[in-house]
Amino acid sequence: MAASFQSTDEQSDGLRAMMTLRRRFETHAEKNKRKVTVSDRKVIAVVGATGAQGGGLVRAILDDPNGGFAARVLTRDAGGAKAKDFARLGAEVVTADVDNPESLTKAFEGAYGAFCVTFFWAHFSPEKEMAEAQAMAVAAKATGLRHVIWSTMEDTRQWAPLSDNRMPTLRGKYKVPHCDGKGESNHFFTDAGVPTTFLLTSFYWDNFIHFGMGPKRGPDGKLAITFPMGDKKLPGIAAEDIGKCAYGIFKKGDEFMGKTVAISGENLTGAQMAAVFTEILGREVRYNNVSPEAYRGFGFPGADDLGNMFQFKRDFEDYYSGARNPDFARSLNPSLQSFKMWLTQNKNAIPLDEAAANA
Repeated sequence: MAASFQSTDEQSDGLRAMMTLRRRFETHAEKNKRKVTVSDRKVIAVVGATGAQGGGLVRAILDDPNGGFAARVLTRDAGGAKAKDFARLGAEVVTADVDNPESLTKAFEGAYGAFCVTFFWAHFSPEKEMAEAQAMAVAAKATGLRHVIWSTMEDTRQWAPLSDNRMPTLRGKYKVPHCDGKGESNHFFTDAGVPTTFLLTSFYWDNFIHFGMGPKRGPDGKLAITFPMGDKKLPGIAAEDIGKCAYGIFKKGDEFMGKTVAISGENLTGAQMAAVFTEILGREVRYNNVSPEAYRGFGFPGADDLGNMFQFKRDFEDYYSGARNPDFARSLNPSLQSFKMWLTQNKNAIPLDEAAANA
């Protein structure tokens, strides 16, 4: 049998071809290695990532680089300061709008899960809020997300139906519009078959900073916080801790899928909160208990909604506070803050009337 010989040029051509093939293989392997590295971390798409709840979740993920999760920041303004800060810290930032279902679907693509939240106080419309929730549920189903946390609230009409005259019906079909719309939206996720944890939150203590609920000077010149809660407890929580608790839920895998869970940092009466204010601020702060009717009549945007909300929490305290056990929230988030801890950290951010502050 005749031997087969290759010329030097043929050998060189073959060597070059082998080297090219090897480089291509190495490049492909490197890409695959990078893909594995990314895919080993479960991507959580965070709606409202630059807001109070979503921002806390993004920071919790970023603060735990070995936790197995990666944060995808969804924002309407990818060029905004908060989005850029998250990008610098290692989060993926994508442009998406809850009012644009197509953008939501694109933003959810390839993610393991999503944190979904709506923005009632930006528009005061339960109908718009429900449309946003439906769009998120549809996008979650379309992209095959394996775990969604839906930040919801009770539909208070299940406790106080429209026929209940203890509190007025608002807009013809709601008792507490900013709660009822969220609660009514739960079915969008269940109807779509999306694996969902329904997260019931509590009163943000941050409202004392940003929502005008901090101590104010009364006619007697004394500082006071005002709620229509009587002697009933108001479950509250630091907004940052909501995100941390959500992260704890994701870390638990499927333990809370299909379940409703409720969180709070501490359940305190108005008098107890006033006592903490007095201690931490170093000046007397009283609790001004008013009727729900008086609160609804304060006249600021949403006063009727909030008046009804506080009345619901007061009248159904056994259920509402009973469902919100701080020990459960602490099991999800070991660094959970008490009201005293939160106020100690944020006392300088509480806006006080200067005349009262210097009294």
